[in-house]
Amino acid sequence: MSKRSTAGIRLTRLEARSRLIRGARQLAFVAFCISIGFVVVATAFPQLRELEKLEGKLQMAKDREATVLADREYHQVEYRALREDPEFLEIHARDRLDYYREGEKVLKFRREP
Repeated sequence: MSKRSTAGIRLTRLEARSRLIRGARQLAFVAFCISIGFVVVATAFPQLRELEKLEGKLQMAKDREATVLADREYHQVEYRALREDPEFLEIHARDRLDYYREGEKVLKFRREP
């Protein structure tokens, strides 16, 4: 009976060690997975900052483009009006080139800075 009890004790100790080793291995695997997750997240943050910078630059470029397109549209309308509308041409010439008809009195106002 003593052989059986020592064999049983050895088996119990061996099972306990196996469970301990299995638990340690699982803990090491979880720690490894968490560390890999931290590495992935840590490498993503600089890329997110760079993405935000690029999106800001893109928005600024779109704003400039909208401004330029609006300015272009204004100049196209003004050019068309100068070519096709004699009244607009006269108003433009009087305003920009200081033309006036004989006998007219022109009042000019200066803007204060």
